[in-house]
Parts: sequence; C-alpha cells; structure tokens
Amino acid sequence: MSVLEVGDSFPGNVAFSYVPLTAESKDITSCGIPTKFDASTEFKNKKVVLVAVPGAFTPTCQASHLPGFVHNIDALKAKGVERVVVIASNDPFVMSAWGKANYTKDDFIIFASDSELAFSKAIGWTQGDRTARYAIAIDHGKVIYAAKETERGVDVSGADAVLAKL
Repeated sequence: MSVLEVGDSFPGNVAFSYVPLTAESKDITSCGIPTKFDASTEFKNKKVVLVAVPGAFTPTCQASHLPGFVHNIDALKAKGVERVVVIASNDPFVMSAWGKANYTKDDFIIFASDSELAFSKAIGWTQGDRTARYAIAIDHGKVIYAAKETERGVDVSGADAVLAKL
C-alpha cells in the first residue's frame, strides 16, 4: 500500500480497534471492551471522513483539530458524511476516554486506535512513532480527499479544509 490519492479505492484489510459507546461504557472512567472496526468494509457503502492525529489529549489535537469536527457535526452531515473516524496511535481505552471527554454522545464520531501504526505506516503517513496529522474523505470506497499536514497546525486536515472539499 502507498499514499492514498484522490480517485484511489480505499484499501482492503484495514481495521482499527475501538470501544463502542454503550449505556454501560458512557462514563469516562468505564473501560468497555475493545472491538474491531473493519474500516474497509464500513467505508465501502458510506461517505466517511478519517482523521488522524498524533495523540489523544495532546495540545494541537485537543485544542485545534478535534473541536472543528465536533462543532461541525451538522455541517458534515449536511454534506452527506455518515461517520467521522478519528484515529491515533493511542490504545483504544485512551481513545474512548478522549471521545467521552469531548462530549461525544453517539457513534457519528468514532475514536479508534491505529494499533502499531499499521494503517498509517502502510500509507507512509507517520510522525516518528505516532500517526501523522492527516484527513482522508472516502465516498463509497473511493478516496475523494487526502491530505497530510506538512507544518504545524490543521490547515489541510481540519474540519474546515475537509468540508471545503466535500
């Protein structure tokens, strides 16, 4: 696998690990049980945005990157997006807690782990031992936007940039 570009099919065999938000796991201190999220299958029949961040609860990710997606849920839905998947190299428990700390109430935004950077390494978008900061929009299995930040900030991977390309 290599860098994904507009027009490419989203690759097969891509899976992440996440803790589904349930009534039993809604409290930030509850752990839940990690589950496989088969991105390749899920992305075949939906319009989705995959957002990668270097780390949950880190300064730019928490203060600048994630809030844009949380605050633009209605705008994303208006553009036909059915799900946002936020990934990082953190384990699924940390990602779950990050989602709860940011007041997610349902599964429109899923917080998942790119365990051992399997996906990010496969497309060449890592930042040392972390996922790089990037966004990929997929419409029924086809990449319609893919951009990785080359500088600090969220110029090409933030919600505004993604919304402009949908």
